[in-house]
Amino acid sequence: MHFTSERHLEDGVLERDFTLDGIPGTLWTPGSASASTPVPLILLGHPGGLDRMYPRLAGRARHAAADGFAAATIELPGSGDRPRSATAEEARADLRRALQAGERVGDDVVDRLVLPLVEKSVPEWRTTLDALLSLPGIGGPVGFSGGVISIGIRLAVVEPRIVAAGLFAGSFVPRAMFEEARRVTIPLHVLLQWDDESNDRQAALDLFDAFGSKEKSLHANMGGHTGVPQFAGDAAAQFFTRHLR
Repeated sequence: MHFTSERHLEDGVLERDFTLDGIPGTLWTPGSASASTPVPLILLGHPGGLDRMYPRLAGRARHAAADGFAAATIELPGSGDRPRSATAEEARADLRRALQAGERVGDDVVDRLVLPLVEKSVPEWRTTLDALLSLPGIGGPVGFSGGVISIGIRLAVVEPRIVAAGLFAGSFVPRAMFEEARRVTIPLHVLLQWDDESNDRQAALDLFDAFGSKEKSLHANMGGHTGVPQFAGDAAAQFFTRHLR
């Protein structure tokens, strides 16, 4: 892990950009973090494009820091300046055409778009986690928050260091991921926007039902994809405070 820049934010948070195996990312640590008092870590998922997502990611990270957590994120494959996949670009174009025509998005389109992303990004997240937990001032436990829900599902299954996850049911989910969801056992906090124009509500409800976790909660709010109320974010923060302390 190579740090490329460092900034001290107004609220005492240290923000550092880094690269790891050519993948860009950002780490935020609260002022309370030190080698003698390491803090828990929250991995911040997102739909891609660190520059575009920076205001929201930084806001989530500062909120986490105020609760005593470090937070980190990395660029998704095919986003930002990372190389594009012709297969993914074709699937994304097919997705846009279906949505613009008001048609159902076919399972084949979802599979071609999401499954390769999961296969590539999850190992990158795990390698990043290795590097982050080796830094002074950062320790476990670890949570995963937001982003592409299929990535969160796979990480919850394969990564034992992640002990809790806050997931956003706002992205298309391949049918194969439903079977993986049955193997998820960590505590879950799932957010659903009831009128999400780009999400199949029934599929989101079916996915929640499939999760194998004994402790799981579904928080559904009226409104579209970008209309998540502030209190929903506060509830997610309280969830991580309960499970990462």
